[in-house]
Amino acid sequence: MCEVLDRVPRWLLPGPGQTVLCAVSGGLDSMCLLYLLADWCGRRQGRVVAAHFNHRLRGADSDRDQAFVESWCAARGIEAVCGSGDVAALAAGEGLSLEEAARDLRYAFLRREAEKLGGVRIYTAHHADDNAETILFHLIRGTGVAGLAGMTYQHEGIYRPLLDLTRQELAQYAAAHEIPHVEDASNADPDAAARNFLRLEVMPLLRQINPRAVEHINAAGRRLRVVDRSLEEEAARRTAHVEVREGRVTLAGQALAEATAAVRPRMLLRLFDLLGVGRRDITAAHLNAILRLMRSTLRGRESRLDLPHGVTARYCREWLILETRPQPLTEVQLLPGCPVTWGDYTLTLLDRRAGPGLALRPRRQEERMSLTVGPCQAGDRLTLPGERGGRTVKRLCLDRHITLAERDRLPAVYLGDRLAAVWGLGVDMEFAPEGEPCRFIQIMKKTEENHHEK
Repeated sequence: MCEVLDRVPRWLLPGPGQTVLCAVSGGLDSMCLLYLLADWCGRRQGRVVAAHFNHRLRGADSDRDQAFVESWCAARGIEAVCGSGDVAALAAGEGLSLEEAARDLRYAFLRREAEKLGGVRIYTAHHADDNAETILFHLIRGTGVAGLAGMTYQHEGIYRPLLDLTRQELAQYAAAHEIPHVEDASNADPDAAARNFLRLEVMPLLRQINPRAVEHINAAGRRLRVVDRSLEEEAARRTAHVEVREGRVTLAGQALAEATAAVRPRMLLRLFDLLGVGRRDITAAHLNAILRLMRSTLRGRESRLDLPHGVTARYCREWLILETRPQPLTEVQLLPGCPVTWGDYTLTLLDRRAGPGLALRPRRQEERMSLTVGPCQAGDRLTLPGERGGRTVKRLCLDRHITLAERDRLPAVYLGDRLAAVWGLGVDMEFAPEGEPCRFIQIMKKTEENHHEK
C-alpha cells in the first residue's frame, strides 16, 4: 500500500476517528479506493461507509454489481448503503443524456447519505486517466480555462485522492493486494458513450504519440488551474463593491470596461452567484450576449436580455443590472403636453408651472437631448441647494428614510444621460431654473388624481 500512499496528498485522507463515505460502483477503481480507505481508517479508529448506486440501466448486471459490493463489504465488516433511481425516466423528462442523468441521481444519493452521517466527506475514485479524458472532453465540446483545468482534489465536499494515479497503476495495486472487482460490459463499447470512445479509441492513439500523454495533459490542467484561480481572484476584487439586494445585482459598466477580456466573463459569473441563482446553465454564449448588449446599447437608452433561471439582464445609463423579479418600470421619453403613466404616477411635460411637479431650466437652443423618466440607477448623484457637493441618490434616500423599494418607484428625470431630478428629492442645481420661464414636469400620484376628479 505504501506505493499508492506515496502518491496521495496526505491532507486528502481522513483524520483519526473520522467517518467518511466512499462511492463504490464495484469496478476496479472504486474497489481500490474502498480497500485503501478501509485500511487507512482501520488503523486510525475511523470508519468508512461504502455507498453504491444502482442505475438500473443494465438489468441483471446492475443487480449483480450491487450484490457484489454488499457481499464484499459484509465479509469485511464494512457498512454499505445502497440506492437506486430511474435514470432513463429522468433523462427523458429533463432532456438529459443518460450519462448526465445518472450523474445527477448518483451525486444526489451520495450527498443525502453523507448528510445522514453528519455531513461527512464523500470520496470518489477519479484518477489521472479520468482527468485527462475530462479535459479532452471539455476541449472538444468547447470550454474556457476552468474546463481545461480539469478536476480538483477537493470540491464542494467531494474528495479525489487518486487523481495523480493512472488506471494502470491502480490495476497493479489491485493485483498486488488481490482486490476483486466486477466489469461493466458497456465500458468496453466505444459506441455506448462519448467518454468510452475517448478512453478506448482516442487515448491509445495519444499514447502512441507520447506514452506520457496522460501525465502531460494532467500537468497542463494543473498549470491552467493556477491561471483559473488568478482570474477568479481578480474577478472577485473587481466585483467586491457590487450593489446586492434581494432579486437584483447592479454593476457599473465602467468596471467591466476596465477589466481585461479574460476577467469580464468571470465578473458576470460572479453576478449570477451574488444574485443567488449560481452558474449552472450559464454558458459562454450567454456571457457574450450580455457583453454585446452593453456594447450595442445607445447612450441614454435601455436594452434587455432574457437569461436562464428567470434572470433578466438590463443595461441602462452605463449600469448593468441582473434581476430575477419583473421590472415593469422602464425609461420613457417625455413629450410636451403628452401625459405619461409611470408606475403610480402620471407625468406631463408643460411650459409653465401647474400643480405639484419638478421645474427645470428652459431648453437651450443647442440642447437637443431627450427628456425621459425612469427608475433611479445605483450610483447616480444629485447636487441639491444647500449641499456642498453631489451625493448619491441612495444616500439622499437613506437620509430621508426612503426605503430601497420606495426609491425604485420614485420617478427620476434624465436629460440625455444626466440625472436632472428625482421626485421627492429635488432638482440638481445644474438643471434648476433661475426663475421663469421654465420647463415643468407635472407629477400626479394616482391617489391624488382620484382626489382631484372628485
